[in-house]
Amino acid sequence: MIINIKSVLTIMALFFIQLSFSGYSNQSNSDENQESEWISLWDGETFDGWNASENPDSFTIEDDKIVVDGPRGHLFYEGPVGNGGDFKNFEFKADVYTYPKANSGVFFHTQYQEEGWPQYGYEAQVNATHDDPRKTGSIYAVSDVMDDAPHDDYEWFNYHIIVQDKNIVIKVDNKIVMAYHEPEDREGTIKLDRGTIALQAHDPDSRIYFKDIKIRILSD
Repeated sequence: MIINIKSVLTIMALFFIQLSFSGYSNQSNSDENQESEWISLWDGETFDGWNASENPDSFTIEDDKIVVDGPRGHLFYEGPVGNGGDFKNFEFKADVYTYPKANSGVFFHTQYQEEGWPQYGYEAQVNATHDDPRKTGSIYAVSDVMDDAPHDDYEWFNYHIIVQDKNIVIKVDNKIVMAYHEPEDREGTIKLDRGTIALQAHDPDSRIYFKDIKIRILSD
């Protein structure tokens, strides 16, 4: 029998990721009553509490969902939750729907800027079939899910981002697809600190929907 060493190593890595973060997941559930409740970040009807940069027309509202479709821009949360979006430890959830060749992302620990790609915080990639090999679940260009996306286009999926101290866990439909521990010596502005959430319009050929956007603030 021929053993594929690469496949064995991949399976072992996934096993240890699950094992490492199962303790956190169980603790999160047991401590739920000690933390805040889930709070909606979007009212489903307006952009009150959000601020779009660069190309605001790339973000519209249609049938209880945010439609992202147009040239580069970012929709930053600036509402009352977290004193204007000053989040450190939290759980974020949104339902997301992608069209073929769409590219987007959810930035966190970021801050508003007028134009360009956000220079602060991390991006949780959204991409099933865009040419970029970094797929949904990637912490973009830091720890990536390569080539095979954990969801399909034309289907809603639940995107769940957990940030606790130096740990990031990303789930798709309640399955862990990324677990990352930030090293203490990480430098620059693309790192964990605190900040707001932003949704990305990547390019005119990318069409994505977001709805049911909410957050649960965890203790620092």
